[in-house]
Amino acid sequence: MAHSYAKINLTLDITGVREDGYHTLETIMQTVNLFDLIIVDKQSHGIKITTNKKFLPTNEKNIAYKAADAFFKAWGREKGAKILIHKNIPVSAGLAGGSGNAGATLLSLNRLYNQPFSFEELLKIGAALGADVPYCMSGGTQLGCGVGDILTPIEHKSKYCILMVTPPIAVSTPWVYSEFDNIPKPASPDTAAMIDALKNEDYYKMCANLSNVLEGVTAEKHPVIRGIKEKMILNGANGALMSGSGPTVFGFFDDYKKAKVSHDSFSHIYKDVYLTTTL
Repeated sequence: MAHSYAKINLTLDITGVREDGYHTLETIMQTVNLFDLIIVDKQSHGIKITTNKKFLPTNEKNIAYKAADAFFKAWGREKGAKILIHKNIPVSAGLAGGSGNAGATLLSLNRLYNQPFSFEELLKIGAALGADVPYCMSGGTQLGCGVGDILTPIEHKSKYCILMVTPPIAVSTPWVYSEFDNIPKPASPDTAAMIDALKNEDYYKMCANLSNVLEGVTAEKHPVIRGIKEKMILNGANGALMSGSGPTVFGFFDDYKKAKVSHDSFSHIYKDVYLTTTL
């Protein structure tokens, strides 16, 4: 059994566009204690996916299926796998849930088949599946550059109380990036200040430097995102931000009781509300 953790973006900046159309990023990512459970077993051949969510694909459209297929092809063996995915992380929420499932599948298969690949080799297989997969395989607090796959760990030990709210709206990541290209570029996050805050365990400086250049694009189409963010601040959050391309909004609290009251108030409105910690 493996835990496939969600991630949030403490900062996210778009630094350019490559010739292949992919956007280059500078983002600080943080693992949070919200996870899917991934259970992988051997079978003689083929790949079988089962999940607790009926709307999730169980064929080659599922990224965990793609991860298993890539693993066996890279290994050059005709082996098989049964993969059970118990989803807790909201889907298409800006939390890298699918990428985490792919990463956990690769790590589980490698253990199950007696480590045919080094961790670095697994990261390369993961990177071909999606830009967030290598980060999800290593986790923690990291600076991501390139398309998010060039990773630099940031020394950071503190665990912080965090509230996450995912409104029931569909956000297309390609649309968000395309729309971003058509608007005046917003102010970039102060990435250096955020790194300094994290290294020095400066909680309030970290909260003051939360920034995501994609937030304006998604919130313009879905004003509920701004509403959730504003309510979190009114409820006592020291800082709040949209994660990734959205729609999940997270807030940091230095008072658990305030966070719990806020959690309960949101839970009356939304299904996907989580009170947890950073890892």
